[in-house]
Amino acid sequence: MTDQGNNNQNISGNPFAALFSSLADAKQFASGQKPSQPQLDDSGESQSESENSVSDSVDENDDSVAEISRSFRSRQELCEQLNVNHMIQRIFLITLDNSDPSLRGGNGIPPRCVYLEEMAADLDGQDWLDMDNIEQALFNRLLVPEPGNHLIYMTSCSAVNLSADRDAGEKCAIPYLFACYQRAKEEVKKVPEKLLSFAVRCKNLTVSNTRTVLLTPEIYVSQNIYEQLLDLLVEGFSRGQQEEVVEFVEEVIAGLLTDQEVRTFKEVIVPVLDIFTGRVKDLDLCQPLLYYYLEILLYFSHNKDIAKVLVEHIHPKDQANGLQYQKSPLGAVLGISCLLKTPGVVEGHGYFQNSSRASVQETKVQEANIHQFMGQFHDKLHQVLKNLLQRSCETRHLLLSWLGNCLHANSGRTKIWANQMPEMFFQMYASDAFFLNLGAALVKLCQPFCKPRSPKLLTFNPTYCALKELSEEERRNRNVHARGLDKETCLIPVPPQQRVDSGESYSLLTENLTLTQLTLHLGFHRLHEQMAKMNQSLHRLQVAIQEAQRTGNPIKDQLIEQFERLMVIYLSTKAATTQPAMLQCCLNLQASTAAVLVQLGIGNQGPDHVALSFPLPSLQSTMLCYIPEFFAENLGDFFIFLHRFADEVLESSAENLEYILNFITIFMGYVERMKNPHLRAKLALVLESVMPHMGAVAPGAVQPIMFQRERVFCSYRHAPQLAEALITVFVDIEFTGDPHQFEQKFNYRRPMYPILKYMWEKENYRESIKHLADYASVNLEAMNPPLFLRFLNLLMNDAIFLLDEAIQYLSKIKVLQLERDRGEWEDLSPDARREKESSLQMLGELGRFHNIMSNETISTLAFLTSEVKGIFVHPFLAERIISMLNYFLQHLVGPKMGALKVKDFSEFDFKPQQLVSDICTIYLNLGDEENFCATVPKDGRSYSPTLFSHTVRVLKKINKPGDMIVAFGVLADKIKSHADRQQQEEETYADAPDEFIDPIMSTLMLDPVLLPSSNVTVDRSTIARHLLSDQTDPFNRSPLTMDQIRPNEELKQQILQWLDKHKQAGLQLGPSG
Repeated sequence: MTDQGNNNQNISGNPFAALFSSLADAKQFASGQKPSQPQLDDSGESQSESENSVSDSVDENDDSVAEISRSFRSRQELCEQLNVNHMIQRIFLITLDNSDPSLRGGNGIPPRCVYLEEMAADLDGQDWLDMDNIEQALFNRLLVPEPGNHLIYMTSCSAVNLSADRDAGEKCAIPYLFACYQRAKEEVKKVPEKLLSFAVRCKNLTVSNTRTVLLTPEIYVSQNIYEQLLDLLVEGFSRGQQEEVVEFVEEVIAGLLTDQEVRTFKEVIVPVLDIFTGRVKDLDLCQPLLYYYLEILLYFSHNKDIAKVLVEHIHPKDQANGLQYQKSPLGAVLGISCLLKTPGVVEGHGYFQNSSRASVQETKVQEANIHQFMGQFHDKLHQVLKNLLQRSCETRHLLLSWLGNCLHANSGRTKIWANQMPEMFFQMYASDAFFLNLGAALVKLCQPFCKPRSPKLLTFNPTYCALKELSEEERRNRNVHARGLDKETCLIPVPPQQRVDSGESYSLLTENLTLTQLTLHLGFHRLHEQMAKMNQSLHRLQVAIQEAQRTGNPIKDQLIEQFERLMVIYLSTKAATTQPAMLQCCLNLQASTAAVLVQLGIGNQGPDHVALSFPLPSLQSTMLCYIPEFFAENLGDFFIFLHRFADEVLESSAENLEYILNFITIFMGYVERMKNPHLRAKLALVLESVMPHMGAVAPGAVQPIMFQRERVFCSYRHAPQLAEALITVFVDIEFTGDPHQFEQKFNYRRPMYPILKYMWEKENYRESIKHLADYASVNLEAMNPPLFLRFLNLLMNDAIFLLDEAIQYLSKIKVLQLERDRGEWEDLSPDARREKESSLQMLGELGRFHNIMSNETISTLAFLTSEVKGIFVHPFLAERIISMLNYFLQHLVGPKMGALKVKDFSEFDFKPQQLVSDICTIYLNLGDEENFCATVPKDGRSYSPTLFSHTVRVLKKINKPGDMIVAFGVLADKIKSHADRQQQEEETYADAPDEFIDPIMSTLMLDPVLLPSSNVTVDRSTIARHLLSDQTDPFNRSPLTMDQIRPNEELKQQILQWLDKHKQAGLQLGPSG
């Protein structure tokens, strides 16, 4: 037997060989010990001397046994050393042993390890790892550029094992150390008690080395350490290992915080945040990867140390540049939505492509899918903000400062020029998506107090909005982070004697509510405007496409392409703004805002809600002068938006509508609570939006459900005050002080007509309106004309102007249509032809608007006169309404009608049959009053018996009911008899003295009155009509009211005497004549 064989035999006979997994391991270990020198303990004695040697129990003549015995001083040390070596190999997948794998046992050894060749050489033959050299070994392993090139088989099994190759050959430091950490944790769970401290130390080494790697990333060339850390988090959250990854990262963070000499904790985290920002900004709303990044952001916001770095880092260097707020980790996330990433560029947009070829159901499914993702997205954003607000006072202050600065820097989004210069807009301000998402998250933060009856709401302190510039210390101490609100226009001016009694500090509720409303004002308002404009543009394009198809115009394809592109933008915007949960939260917020404003509007500054009652108390000291107008604008915008694009939400939240009606009632009707007439008029549009409406629906569409809204409106406790408020704002909008007030008033009054019609159909509202009419009838000559009298005067003014304008537009349209149909445009130059087409289109739009409005005014007069008669037949109004009705009939049933016969009445909303019917209805409603019938023939401009006979013929032609035709014929005969009698009287009175003639109307005065400042005498009915529209003396423009005029009794007696004299003369001449 060779020496080698003897050695093997001796080793095999050694009782300690049983500690090895194989004879080869024992031999290898023994041979590796030969050169090693005994180590000295702290006292200077060798360990062989200070401890019992294994050699005491071994035959010294046996060289192999003696060798092993000398190498290992105890059985326990041998076990420990072997097990530590194997454990280190299993954890770190590294080795110093490059011997033949067939000589090793497979028990407890990993299949692959990285062989640390240089270190093995430095250790001069030591081929095992222990706690003395593991730190150096791990450091060496981390510096190996290509670990996969240094893999060795640790067992005799040579089968392909890709996972083992991948794990041992991991070249990235952070994932490698995390994997080591995980393996170390497993070892901690299963190793014997004696090895536990070694396993724990190995685990701690992974953490400390990770800390070192992060503090000195420049050492690891060709590796982006911070990117690896983010990748580790992404992988952990995407594979369900978030708890393990977070545990590891938390331990690393604890280490980083204790060692900030080389790099501060912030310097380590900021690069990770920047990489996060760069990746997130390019992700898509419906991309699952996004939601793993959101989970990471949630973790960042939850960890107090990272959260502090995060809220410090999101503050841009240039705080005045609104766009810069989007270029941060939080801003990049807020910028994600289904809206177009580049405004106007639909190429590459992932939503609603080829929408015209998709079915309605397919579009709805895609929208529902977007809404589902948006719901998750907004929940995560809300939780991130909530975490940052709750993590510490410092993170809350920093986040609110960021928010206040962001809103202030983006305040230009609401400027008129911003919509007119889109290129500049997108370079200066954060995107619509940013503000939509920020608003959605803030609205969710407000939900805990968004209950209209919540006592918490009454802790809102409006003086927050009146504070001017504060120092940073004051902002922190007083919880004031919004900027520039003191420059906002408020609901009413500050009363001269009122002093701003600002709070020492402000609640989070006050800040949340104010900042949320400001965010909605900057974001949602603009998107709503865009959708309304796109709606109109899509309609115009549809009309243009149909016209191009009809005429065979080659521009059709270009128009279709424009329509497709605009449809993509519109559907994407609609999907982004109609997410159901977001709308419900916003509705809760606006209803609660309405409740707060109502409490302030009735002067309640106590801790409990006070029920609304009328008459309203006078406001001595009010908080309304600190409420920015955008609070009311947001509220109005939102409900108008719901009506247009998400009407079903109103029906499902009817319990909130009473608070909206309360708000509309006291702010629309009382100028001392809301000064801006435009904003008060807008509340009429809000009222139209929330009320039940059964308008025409598109073919195939389902009529919306109105049951709950109907119930709320019909049972509304303050119906009389709501009706009066509507009529009040109808009147007040006549004079706004705006240079365009005349044109504006028609748009403002448009929604008021359907509201009046709806109210008239409900008994409680109708009785309220009749009560106003009765009051006006008995107070016609009051110093201030009664509300209902002024309302009727303006209603007739509008009707006269609108229908007269509509008639003129229709006449011009007919001329242009005839020119086109006769081919006269064919010979024109292209520019001239385009000008004609443009002119026809413009006239068509104007004609349509004026027709719609005139239809509404005449219809309103028709239903009002059904039960309100006295005031209409009073001399103050009778002549005006009669001359108006006769003038219209003259155009609608007489020979002038030919000038209005355009090609397609419906295109311009011209409804001559309905107009004739409504005018006749008004005549029949008032025809029972003799003085009304007697006044009809006095209209010398338009009345003639022939006119009424033409009207009867038209009524038959348009198939009106027989009883209506008969009744109108009887009325025509009655009026004709009055006309005959008056003709005789006029012939009698033709030579009346000039002083008996009204200087304005040139008619005989029956009730002359003296105007005090000009000293001119006019008929009472004449000046009364004038003062309804203009409370000045018509002869010198001095202020004048009805109570200032004085009867001219002397002149009146002279007129009466003259009349009696002429009547007597007439009677005497009668028989002879």
